[in-house]
This record gives sequence, C-alpha cells and structure tokens, in this order.
Amino acid sequence: MNHPYVAIPEISNLQSGSGLVRIPYQQDVPFTDRVRALVDTTEFRRLSHITQLGFTALVYPGATHTRFEHALGVYQNSLQYLWQLGKDARFSTTIDVHTAEVLIVAALLHDLGHWPFCHLIEDMSLEGIPRHEMFAREFLSDQYELAGILRTEWGIEPEEVLDILVPQSDTIEMRLVRSILSGPIDIDKMDYLDRDSLHAGVPYGRNFDKNRLVHSLMVNEAGDGLAIGSKGKTAAELMVFARYVMFSEVYWHHAVRSASTMFARAFYHLYQKLDLSEYFKLTEADSISVLREQAKGTLCERLVEGIFSTKRILYKRIAEYSYYESSDVFELIAHQPVSSLVIWSENLSKRLSQRLNQPVSSTDILIDAPPTHREVEFNVEIYSSREAKYQPLHIVSPVVDTLAQKQFDDFVKRVRVFVHPQIAEYCADMSDFEDLLLKSVQETN
Repeated sequence: MNHPYVAIPEISNLQSGSGLVRIPYQQDVPFTDRVRALVDTTEFRRLSHITQLGFTALVYPGATHTRFEHALGVYQNSLQYLWQLGKDARFSTTIDVHTAEVLIVAALLHDLGHWPFCHLIEDMSLEGIPRHEMFAREFLSDQYELAGILRTEWGIEPEEVLDILVPQSDTIEMRLVRSILSGPIDIDKMDYLDRDSLHAGVPYGRNFDKNRLVHSLMVNEAGDGLAIGSKGKTAAELMVFARYVMFSEVYWHHAVRSASTMFARAFYHLYQKLDLSEYFKLTEADSISVLREQAKGTLCERLVEGIFSTKRILYKRIAEYSYYESSDVFELIAHQPVSSLVIWSENLSKRLSQRLNQPVSSTDILIDAPPTHREVEFNVEIYSSREAKYQPLHIVSPVVDTLAQKQFDDFVKRVRVFVHPQIAEYCADMSDFEDLLLKSVQETN
C-alpha cells in the first residue's frame, strides 16, 4: 500500500535522495523548487544573519550557527516525522495531505518572527514587546513576498500557517500537528539539542538515539498529540537528560548568563528609545550597532561594550544560589519580573558602595534569576503493546520524574549576582554579602 504522504514532493525527495542540500552534521535536506522559493525570500534570508545561541559563542566559540540552519533542520525533521506517522492509521486518517504540507511550511517558517537575542528579550516580559510568533504575522501579510509564494507555489493560505505558529482554532487535528512542532518530543527540540551540541563542541545534546525515537512515534490515546512506543522509552529518557545537561552546561553556563544579564540590563534601560517595529527587522550585526550607538554616554555603555566590542569584559560571578542549596534566597528572587531585579541591583549597588567606601555605579551590580515563566514539562505518553496501555513517561521512568517535571527549572537555573571586574576583587572575601543582598531585596518587598 502506498504511503499516504508519498505524493508530497519534499517527502518523496527525502526517500529517494534527490534534490538535496547538506547541512551539519551530514544532514540531507530536500530542496524542491517551492521550498527554494520560500527560502530565497528576504524575510527568510534574514535568519541567516541571526545566530541561534547569541552569547553562547563567547564561551563556546563554535556556537555561531544561525536560525537559518536551524530552520532547515526542523523542516527536515518534519518530513521524517510525517513519514513515520503516516504509517499510523489514526494519524493519516486525521491529517490529510494538505494539512501535512501546512505543517511542513510551518516547520520551515517557525522562527520567521525571530529577531536577534529574541528569547533573552522575551524572557524579560517587557511591556510592548510581542512574542516572536506574533511578530511572524507581519512577515506573512500581503505586503511581503512570502504570502504570495504560499498561495501560488503551495496552495496554502498564510492564516493556515499562522494557526499552527499562533494557535487560533482548537480542533483535534490542529492540536495534533501543533504537538509535532511544539511539544515534549517536537521537531524543534529534536533539532536544537543536536545542533547546538554539535556547534558548541560538547557531546551532551547528541547522546540520545534520534532515529529510535522517531521510529517509535505514534498518536497518543486522546488522538490529539504524540506518544512513543515502549521501544522508544530509553531514547526518550536520554533526550530528557540531554536537555537537562544542555541547560546546565551550555544555555545556563555562568559566563553565558553573565553576558546575557549584561545585555538584558542594558536593553531594559534603552529599549524605549528604539523603534521596535524596525529594530526587530534588523540583522544581528545591525541591531548591535544600533544598541551600541544608543548606549554611548550612558551608564549602559560599559555593559554593551563589554559584550560587543573587540575586547571582551564580562562581569564576574560573585554569588550563586540554587533551590536545593539556598532555597530561601532562591525563592525570594527567582521568577520575579526584571523590573524587580533592576531595583534590587540598584539597592545592592548603594549598599555595596557604603560597605566598600567607594563609588559603585548602579549598573556595576547585576542580579540574574530564572525568568517568570518555567520551561515546558516533558509530558508524553508511552504505549505498551503488551499491555495495550498508555502511561505518562514520568510514571514509568524515575529519571523523567526527577528531571522533566516541575523541578527542571530549579535544578538547572540559578540565581546569580554578577559585578564589574573592578568591583569583584573587593567582594571576593566579603562575609556579609548575602546579608547585603537580602536587605536590598527586602527593602522594596
């Protein structure tokens, strides 16, 4: 019997090995004429000028890969998922060829609305800044080339793609395709863990059996999301651990967070001076130039130049608090709005200035903390054919129960205090620093 999606050119090319381009690591991506038409638009090409991991390259020099490369990887994953899931009668009955093609396009365009340092800026939850998925709506409007290509080359309305990226409808069909793009074992996560690990030069995000996981994909009990066959359980556990270690050792590495916090503090003070509707359309290099220009002559200049000039000067970590080692400090500061972190940092700079008997600028002290929102829990069902039974992975796996539920953020994300290197040497042996920090926080609580 023919595969239900074999008529989709991109899936056909993936299986036949024709019309491919190569991206790291030895990954063949089908490039049909209609895919090339999307990729060659100005709106999509801008992603080749936005790095995937931002400041991570300051610690892991190879991590300079782009959103463009990542988008191609996610698109290729969508084809692999559809090939596997097409063998599941419940899936192919629910998802017709047209909807499968909408998913393919959504996978390719899922980061269309990304701007430079997007996730870091979104984590700040500042007033007037939309989610990047919402920003994608403008690029899919009729004033841009993409909309016309979707209609003429794909027979797809832009609103159909947006309904996956920014949910409007609520049907079993749409919940099912959205779970492929954004869920516990989604095509986005499947790519970025592997790709980020590869470019960072670390093994952590690649230590799970991707093929085994893909081959075990099936529809969940409710029919509105993905599940995994029991043969994929170990691969799923290793994926959970890979995600945990990547956050611990790469995404939330203390030096990466130092640069991230320096940027966040500067952006907090400067963003109202920016024309955000234009700023978010810039390449990364151009956005940096704009920010450096805005920072000139302000207290933010040292922050911005420390991360973007030819001479790197990162703030030093002088204190760190985890949920399990310092729960009282952690719970007081973690998941609080950035405005509070700024006020507490300014309070601390004043107290530190008095304590050291020397001037300490309000931007010499930075408090970094887990953002207000938490990471998505790894909640996926495992199907046992022997028992004909679906069970949540965390029920059948103690590893997942520990690392993928609500404790995830508390394990890998910490409250940290960073200070300018000139101040750090004076704080190294300060026995009452924690007391100064707590007083600075409690002063405005």
